[in-house]
Amino acid sequence: MKLVLFLNMGGASNLQECELFLKNMFNDPYILNIKNNFLRKTLAWIITKARKKAMQENYKQMGGKSPLNQLTQSLCDKLNAQQNHFHFDFVNLYVPPFAKEVLLKYSLSSKDDLILFPLYPHHSSTTVTTSLQFLQKQIQALKIPAKLTTIDVFYKDPLYNQMILTHILEKQKQSQAKILIFSAHSLPLSVIKKGDLYEQHVNEHFHILKQNLKDHFQDFILSYQSKLGPIKWLEPSTSQILADLKAPALIYPISFCIDCSETIFELGIEYKYLTKHPYDLISCPNDTKEFIHFILNTLQNQS
Repeated sequence: MKLVLFLNMGGASNLQECELFLKNMFNDPYILNIKNNFLRKTLAWIITKARKKAMQENYKQMGGKSPLNQLTQSLCDKLNAQQNHFHFDFVNLYVPPFAKEVLLKYSLSSKDDLILFPLYPHHSSTTVTTSLQFLQKQIQALKIPAKLTTIDVFYKDPLYNQMILTHILEKQKQSQAKILIFSAHSLPLSVIKKGDLYEQHVNEHFHILKQNLKDHFQDFILSYQSKLGPIKWLEPSTSQILADLKAPALIYPISFCIDCSETIFELGIEYKYLTKHPYDLISCPNDTKEFIHFILNTLQNQS
């Protein structure tokens, strides 16, 4: 068997999982960079209690759950239906399905291949590193003997970027917007200053896409969303860009592969009230045929 596991932070499947998501996320040392475990757990508990109600209210506006699990399951189902060389499943870091329960579904031997596929186009310690390290610990704890390989970040992949260009231009036909905003999840500057590659990768990706779309839009903007707390984060903020928007625009969530609360709620609902000019949100790759083609091509080239 060649088992491919997609890795993501995950999204709460119901309102009760909001607390679990917050608790696990802020207990992650890559997210809350406090070496003392007791202090990190204490602060994580305080943040969870402070943010739980607001998160649940946001989720109510999305129908009571994140779309991430459903979309990722659909992606796996479509991939499994189209071929039988690989089997696809997925693992979340902060909410079910967790690594242990997914790994125990399969009796992997030394003859099998286990391929970890983080659904992050750009590298960050807060996404790729923490996901891979946690999975590898679980694999070791369960003494799984399968051959282990990992798919690297893919923001430079021509097929991946052709997919993005296709999705953007298809949306533009419906709107005729001449401003294109690429919105990435922000990170604290303290993380970047420690050598995290995320900002560099996002900037490189932005310039690749901008170069290929220069004949279709008059203005390109790279901005960052989802800032938390009073510390300095990557800027400019997407919320401020939208507040200052002078004409209709399109937004592409450049750092996301699967739609989640940050795209559906934050970009699709919350920020709509900030601007006098309309903007259209372009969906993430999700379970589209172009994303499926990219995934299979990537795995075949890896073999």
